[in-house]
Amino acid sequence: MLAGAWPLEPGRTQLIAKYERTTADQGYDLDAGLVDIDPRRDESLSVFVERGLTSRLTLQAKAGVTRGHDRWVRYSGRGPVEAGLRWAVLRGERSSLAVYLGAGEAGAGRNAGYAAPGEGSLDLEARVLLGRSAVWKGREVYADLQAARLKRQGLADETRVDATLGVRPAKTWLVLVQTYTGQADRGPIRSRWLKSEISVVRSFGDWSVQGGWRDTVSGRETARDHGVVLALWRRL
Repeated sequence: MLAGAWPLEPGRTQLIAKYERTTADQGYDLDAGLVDIDPRRDESLSVFVERGLTSRLTLQAKAGVTRGHDRWVRYSGRGPVEAGLRWAVLRGERSSLAVYLGAGEAGAGRNAGYAAPGEGSLDLEARVLLGRSAVWKGREVYADLQAARLKRQGLADETRVDATLGVRPAKTWLVLVQTYTGQADRGPIRSRWLKSEISVVRSFGDWSVQGGWRDTVSGRETARDHGVVLALWRRL
């Protein structure tokens, strides 16, 4: 399993099938305080694919299905479809610096945590990814930091920063601590969010299974959604 900044070897493929289910009955208001909101639930099942094209170039794509409901609407259908290329600009023995350019088409569900289901259209994304691995007290660790800018049709443009810390306590086990933060440009509200996720991954040769929990720990004009994350990884 690789962090986002590292390229895949030419001819190798990685598949990640992920199920996510979140619910919310509270949200963050303009002053970042928690208030009660109408309950809502969102579910998605997606497949993420990476394919190594050259020693530096990796193709990645994502598609899936989604469903959910709140007080006002019930939805189901195709989830967002995304595709792009990741280029390893610099790569050392234990570090990698990459850039990603891609596009995405909105789906039937919530294409932004602060928006109603179905809002949004075409997204264009530029992302910089920096990864670093090391050995700490005899254990493998890695850190991955990503900064992205999204140009969105039908939704406010966004700036996002994602971070991952991985620790391998044993050869077949991996603990991941991740954060996802972002802010929408459109005023005067400018919704923002900070989500945290903790998960454990168990490897079985070329297969891996992942289970974790995600929570929105702070924000403004966004729901405090939280729930389970389950994934199945396969290296080909």
